[in-house]
Amino acid sequence: MAKLINLRSFKEFLNSSTGGGILLFACLIISLTIANSPLAESFNKLLSTQLGFENESVHLHYSIAAWINDGLMAIFFLLVGLEIKRELVEGELSSPKQAALPILAAIGGAVVPALIYAAFNFDQETHHGWGIPMATDIAFALAVINMLGKRVPASLKVFLAALAIVDDLLAILVIAIFYSTELHFTYLLYAGALMALLIAFNRFGVKAIWMYLVPGVFIWYFVHHSGIHATIAGVLVAMTLPTTVDDKESPLEKLEHLLVKPVNFIIVPLFAIANTNITFHEEMVGGLTSPMGLGIILGLFVGKTLGIFTTCWLCVKARLAKLPELSNWKHIVGVGMLGGIGFTMSIFVSLLSFQDPVHIEEAKLAVLVGSLLSGLCGYMFLASLSKKTSK
Repeated sequence: MAKLINLRSFKEFLNSSTGGGILLFACLIISLTIANSPLAESFNKLLSTQLGFENESVHLHYSIAAWINDGLMAIFFLLVGLEIKRELVEGELSSPKQAALPILAAIGGAVVPALIYAAFNFDQETHHGWGIPMATDIAFALAVINMLGKRVPASLKVFLAALAIVDDLLAILVIAIFYSTELHFTYLLYAGALMALLIAFNRFGVKAIWMYLVPGVFIWYFVHHSGIHATIAGVLVAMTLPTTVDDKESPLEKLEHLLVKPVNFIIVPLFAIANTNITFHEEMVGGLTSPMGLGIILGLFVGKTLGIFTTCWLCVKARLAKLPELSNWKHIVGVGMLGGIGFTMSIFVSLLSFQDPVHIEEAKLAVLVGSLLSGLCGYMFLASLSKKTSK
C-alpha cells in the first residue's frame, strides 16, 4: 500500500520550503535595507531589548535576539529532528541502499569545505570558524531546485532534500561537540532524566503530543543552562516522538505538519531579519578576501561542489550506491553547487564561532556571497542542462 500520509508529509515540506525560501530571500533584502538606513540604530536597540523574568531559581531574562537564536531556533531544530527521524524510519534514509549516497555525499560535502576553511585559516585567530561552510540551507536549496520545475528529474530533488537533512544532522553534531561552552553536569542530569521519561513514553506507546512537548520545554531550559547550545534540545525531543512506517498519521508526522509552515514562514524569516542586518562599510570588502572570507566563500562554492561530486563518484564507482533515477554526473555537479547555499545554518554557526563583532559581520557577509554565488551558478548550470536535453 502506498504510504499516502508519508508522501503528503514530504510534499508539504517541499512546497513550504519553496515558499519559505522565497520569503527568506525577501527578509534578507529587508534586513540589509534596514541595517544600511537611518533605522539601523533603532533596530539594533529593539533586538537588544530584554524580555522575560528571573529569580533565584529561574533565569529566563534575555534579549529579543537571544530569544530568537536560542528559543525560536530550538523549534526550527525540532522540525529538523522530526524530518531526520522520519527519513531514517520511512524515507530516503530508511535502508542502506537508499541512504548510502545522500549520507556519504553529505559527509563529503561537509568535510571538504571544513578542510578548505582550515587550510586558509591555519594558525589564524579565525581558525575556530571551520564549521561555518559545512552546512546546506534546506529552505533555500529546495526553493532554487523547485524553481527549475520539470527541467530536473524529481529524484534529484529527493536526493538534495535527503542530503540537506543529513547535512543538518552533521551540523547539529558539530555544534553540540565543538561549539558548546563549559558544561554544567547538574543541568545535564536533569535533561537526561527527562529524556529518559520521553523515551519511556515512546516505548509504552504514549501518542499525545503534549506529553512530549511539555517536558521538552524543560529539557530546553536545562540544556540551555548546561553549556550545550539550547537548540540541540529540539533535536533530542524530536527523536523521542513515535512514528510508524504505515499510512496512518503518527504523532511525529502530525507535529511535523503543524510545524512546517510556522517554521518556514515565521521562525526562519525572523532569524534572517535579526541576523542578516549587516551594515556595510569599506573594511568589510577587505574581509571577503581575508583568510576567513576566502575560507567561507570557497568552502561553500568550491568545497561543497567538489565534496559532494567526488564522494558520489567514488560511491558509484565502488558500487556502494547508484545515481538518482534519470540523473547524470552533470546533475550531481549542479546539486553540489546548490549544496553551497549555507545561509541559515552557516550564519548560526558564525554567531557561535566568534566573539569579535567585526568577525561576525564579515563572516555573515562571506556566507551571503558564497551562498548567492552557489545558488545562482547552480540554478543556471542545471537550467542549461535542460536546454541541451530539449534540443
